[in-house]
Amino acid sequence: MVDFTSAKWLHEPRNSEVTKGIVSITTDPETDLWQRSYYGFRNDNAPALQLETSENFTFTTKVQFDYQAQFDQCGLIIYLDSENWFKASIEYENEEYSRLGSVVTNLGYSDWATTDIPLPNEIWYRLSRRGPDFLIEASFDGQTFKQMRIFHLHQLGETTADMGKSNPPLPAQTPVTFGVYACSPLQSSFTARFTELNLEPCKWLAHDAV
Repeated sequence: MVDFTSAKWLHEPRNSEVTKGIVSITTDPETDLWQRSYYGFRNDNAPALQLETSENFTFTTKVQFDYQAQFDQCGLIIYLDSENWFKASIEYENEEYSRLGSVVTNLGYSDWATTDIPLPNEIWYRLSRRGPDFLIEASFDGQTFKQMRIFHLHQLGETTADMGKSNPPLPAQTPVTFGVYACSPLQSSFTARFTELNLEPCKWLAHDAV
């Protein structure tokens, strides 16, 4: 279990609770993260609680929620700065379906990769780092994780040549800040509860070691 009581807030919400085993975020209305692409707007005020590390890692958590309005969302985040970040979440769309997806923002432009799913009230996410590259996975039972996407954050540099040759720990590298977030882009508010917070050495093997 990883202790988030020493983590740092990005846009601290008015209501939250942080203990050694639980992070609870109650969203404020009109909070969101997005940069430019397609919609044209730039939003950068979603609350996130983050740790920092220079190591490769695998971070896993369970998140429970009760969405109230369209676009309500909560999940994992990597936030380097306003124009370079990542988030993964289920985003509420309507009573028929929601969108399990992720946004990768490089150099001030966001993408959005999604798949439509029935809305659950809990999900597990697992995020792994190898240098400047990352793997995000999701699970509906906490046991079987399925890949959502592999992505690269340009600000962290180029993928090192030896990543595809073996599976030793990579040398010291650029620190990243990562953790959990929740937001409500419209006039809504809900509470996201993160438990089973676990940080361990990277479980994502190099390509030839899989």
